[in-house]
Amino acid sequence: MKLEPLDIQPRLLLGPGPSPVPYPVRRALAEPVVGHMDPQFLAIVDHIQTMLRKVFGTANRLTLPVSGTGSAGMETAIVNFVEPGDTVIVVVAGVFGGRMVEAVEKVGGRVVCLEVPVGAAATLETLRQLLDDHPATRLVAVVMAETSTGVLQPLAGWGELVHSRDALLLVDTVTALGGMPVNVDDNGFDVVFSGTQKCLSAPPGLSPFTASDRALTHLDARKVPIPSWYLDLNAFRQYWGQNRVYHHTAPISMLYGLYEALRLVLLEGVESRYARHRQVAQALWAGLEAMDMELMVDTAIRLPSVTTVKVPHGVDEMRLRQYLLKHEGIEIAGGLQSLSGKIWRIGVMGHGARLSNMIELLAALGRGLRDQGRHVASGVEAAEAVYNRGNK
Repeated sequence: MKLEPLDIQPRLLLGPGPSPVPYPVRRALAEPVVGHMDPQFLAIVDHIQTMLRKVFGTANRLTLPVSGTGSAGMETAIVNFVEPGDTVIVVVAGVFGGRMVEAVEKVGGRVVCLEVPVGAAATLETLRQLLDDHPATRLVAVVMAETSTGVLQPLAGWGELVHSRDALLLVDTVTALGGMPVNVDDNGFDVVFSGTQKCLSAPPGLSPFTASDRALTHLDARKVPIPSWYLDLNAFRQYWGQNRVYHHTAPISMLYGLYEALRLVLLEGVESRYARHRQVAQALWAGLEAMDMELMVDTAIRLPSVTTVKVPHGVDEMRLRQYLLKHEGIEIAGGLQSLSGKIWRIGVMGHGARLSNMIELLAALGRGLRDQGRHVASGVEAAEAVYNRGNK
């Protein structure tokens, strides 16, 4: 066996995650490793918490990155705030709502599913009816940005409604944070988790997490112990608070990367960053439609960070993705579960949310379609026109 050094060929990551990691973040990952109780590192920890609060839009004391991917953030939310026998309403509008159902069931929660057709969003009135039908509901869980469908779930009024029933609102913001407003406090979200590899453009491996004081009151009133040692928020509170009590060894280098990613977000300005994501997404949509592609989700609830486009009849969707990866060095993704083979998912996230990347993709898509004998109009001019109008 010949032990060769790593030689990773770069890709233009335009799938639903991970997104391209900018050089300053990659450079931060290479900084010297110090101990997790080193004063230098503890200062970084404090700065990360402050920056996360700004990006989340919250003053929550308990705001921190969970050591693990977004799925670890989901598990943290559920094992801490769901007890055996609790009634939990879960909005199932795609794959990631379905995962929360499984997680709640594994800790003994009683799940009530609010089923939503693929490509649609849940309504406040439907939630109100379910809460009327299930007055013992302790928690409502919903995905804000459903990565599997490209739907942005409207959540105006949800916090107020859920709180009126003395329940908690848990929100998955994995594909939202850093690319669109989350506004935790203004929206009344109680428990929120995210991921670093989407709109924040850091590598996967951490899950930004925040919980309101209201949620912590519920946590402190638990009747049974938290069924996880590693994901116990009470232990996290001891290290990420003032006491700095050792729990587990923090992923030092990953936190360096998150620090730098958050710094770049705030240097750009959150409102400017949100506008950039929206403008680049709109340019992509115009380019795809000029190529006679059909977008799956209605504009009113279309997610700016992940675009879902229907595969044209007669096109081998996997062959096209393989063409893009092999010949163009571009990654996009196919559909999951019932959407497998039916859609492509294109990420417009973080450092990747740039007009130049969308132009490169649209041109490459045209070449990939011609490779299958299908000739389409160019989408480049339409994308540029929409983008330029948005920047006047």
